[in-house]
Amino acid sequence: MVKVLLTTAMVTMACSLFAQQSVPDAKYKLVTGNDYVRSKNYYLLSTLLEDAAARKLVESDTALSNIATRKLHNLAAALKACGNAAACYAEQLRLSEREIKTAGDRLVALYNDNNALGVLIKKHLAASGTYILFQQEAPAAFLRKAWEQDAMGINFAIGVYAEGKKPNYPLIDSISYNVHAPRYGAMLYAPTYVVMQESQDTKLFFLPSLKASLQFIELNERDQAADYEPMESTVNKAAFDRIKTLKWANYKYSVIVVPGAGPEDPAVPLSAGGMLRCRLAAIQYNKGLAPFIVVSGGKVHPYKTKYNEAEEMKHFLIDKLHIPENAVILEPHARHTTTNMRNAVRLMFRYGMPMDKPGLTSTEKGQSAWITGTLIERCKRELDLVPYRPGARLSETEAEFYPLLEALHIDPTEPMDP
Repeated sequence: MVKVLLTTAMVTMACSLFAQQSVPDAKYKLVTGNDYVRSKNYYLLSTLLEDAAARKLVESDTALSNIATRKLHNLAAALKACGNAAACYAEQLRLSEREIKTAGDRLVALYNDNNALGVLIKKHLAASGTYILFQQEAPAAFLRKAWEQDAMGINFAIGVYAEGKKPNYPLIDSISYNVHAPRYGAMLYAPTYVVMQESQDTKLFFLPSLKASLQFIELNERDQAADYEPMESTVNKAAFDRIKTLKWANYKYSVIVVPGAGPEDPAVPLSAGGMLRCRLAAIQYNKGLAPFIVVSGGKVHPYKTKYNEAEEMKHFLIDKLHIPENAVILEPHARHTTTNMRNAVRLMFRYGMPMDKPGLTSTEKGQSAWITGTLIERCKRELDLVPYRPGARLSETEAEFYPLLEALHIDPTEPMDP
């Protein structure tokens, strides 16, 4: 009994210590491997690919490498047997429940605080904050949950963009193809063949399914997660460089966040609502309340639009309202008000802004009330986290918010903006 109590106490202590050491590091640089879609959606798998020691460890494990061998064998069989059955190809490309469990068990068994997986968790997963919702777990359990999340994300992308299953928002995020067309199933032969060839002889247990998910995202022109990256050295360079020189005590707020508003007409680059929101933000900026305006919104409305909300708002602020370029930060990936707020907080953290300083939202009356009210519940429901805490309301169109680090956690069910 004493031994059991001691063991329990030691596990609890280890979990507590790991949680304390798992605070994200604002100076940490995300590992991309020049594939932003992959790194943003599946950060554990991306770091396993890029970290030589961790990769060697999992490749050398027989049980894990056998998963890859069987997967490639099954894909070869699918090419011969599936014919025009889309579900047949997709079933073999996805990770099965058994594969997910087997891999999770092996990763936990391989894990050691001081080996390559232990280093990977401390150096990358914990420091990045990309799995911050798991930080209360013991390290081995943290690793399992990160793997299960990445696996779920892979299967989600294959389900939506190969099989035509419903995404979270069907009107804007659905598959580009008619899955009921007579020859649609046969079309999946080629991508399945490509996955098998690109993964030939791999010992990485996750590689064939990972390549399948990324390929179907690409084939559907849904790789917007990579748009404008690396932003701190391209579209946001002027503002990013200015951050380093600021005296934050001179400002009441860190940023003014402007959520996008997509037009309904595909020929219109910026909606009237977007223009008005920019004008509201410019008023607050010109009062000297904050040094930056964050314009947030991706290529959202209408379906498959070529215009990016944030980019068009940035042009409007600079060209029409004469806001300096080094005062405008582009956040070009958000697809909903929930992710407008989440992504703004992410940029605040990644760009080294003070996280104990409030930000300001500036938008139309109805949306402003929503942000300080029921949007919190929607964040819980759709993101499984709350990225900010509402602060005081300044007017019907402006309200304070306080950034929360939970915003850093990856969402595996939004491949375009995870």
